[in-house]
Amino acid sequence: MSSLESASRARIIAQALPYMQRYDKTKVVVKYGGNAMGDEELSRAFARDITLLRQSGVHPVVVHGGGPQIGSMLKRLNIQSEFKGGLRVTDRATVEVVEMVLSGSINKSIVQNINYEGGRAIGLSGKDGDMLLARKLHRKFRDPDSKIEEILDLGFVGEPDVVNPKVLELILEKDLIPVVAPVAPGRDGETYNINADTFAGAIAGSLNAKRLLFLTDVPGVLDKDGKLIKQLTVAGARALIADGTISGGMIPKVETCMEALDRGVEGVVIVDGKVPHSVLLELFTDHGAGTLIVP
Repeated sequence: MSSLESASRARIIAQALPYMQRYDKTKVVVKYGGNAMGDEELSRAFARDITLLRQSGVHPVVVHGGGPQIGSMLKRLNIQSEFKGGLRVTDRATVEVVEMVLSGSINKSIVQNINYEGGRAIGLSGKDGDMLLARKLHRKFRDPDSKIEEILDLGFVGEPDVVNPKVLELILEKDLIPVVAPVAPGRDGETYNINADTFAGAIAGSLNAKRLLFLTDVPGVLDKDGKLIKQLTVAGARALIADGTISGGMIPKVETCMEALDRGVEGVVIVDGKVPHSVLLELFTDHGAGTLIVP
């Protein structure tokens, strides 16, 4: 490495110092999924980012999804999925596969990658330490032809009911990195699959996290000209939903961000997980890497 390259790297590290101090001893929840999870190089970069956060004094918590991997396993096992109103019904056979994939192969792969990079990660799900109690999720569906509205029974699909962060706080005190699968028990003793974004928002709120980062497949919230919006307030986000600027699949993502803010998170960021080291770019640089949503 030349002296010029060494000096350039030193300047980058020095410029990151104020941001490291800002997040020192704070909790940051990262929802990890999408294309970044399926790419080996991006997976390793993510593991390095999370390890560096911990070494920098940040207390990261990783919540992960795994929809594509679940779909692949269901196909391998020849388990057919039923859909109602465009939503997958999770029957008993399916939820067993969901838990196997999320709490098993995906969770332990992320843990292994972080540990390989020098971190100390531990794999969990909402079942561990009574971390999260779920309630059955019901969705309303209006038939486009008859206009009749009905309540869809999606099987073992849940949403957060009660969150107990004690086990996470104990783990963070020991300088460990929790990696959490979005599976949780219900009051009825059944196992429920929970949307990873919603799960991450509930966890971040219970921890009073300084930041919640959603690693997605898009740069963030875009304006009508397709340009990235660096920062939004809740009121601004609602206005963009109302005028159609925020549309389609971005609407539930932004609504989840607003729910997390209501739960006590200081700021929520939608970041492109396909960009290497996007977590570090967002937290430790001046320009950030996505759209920050604040109260």
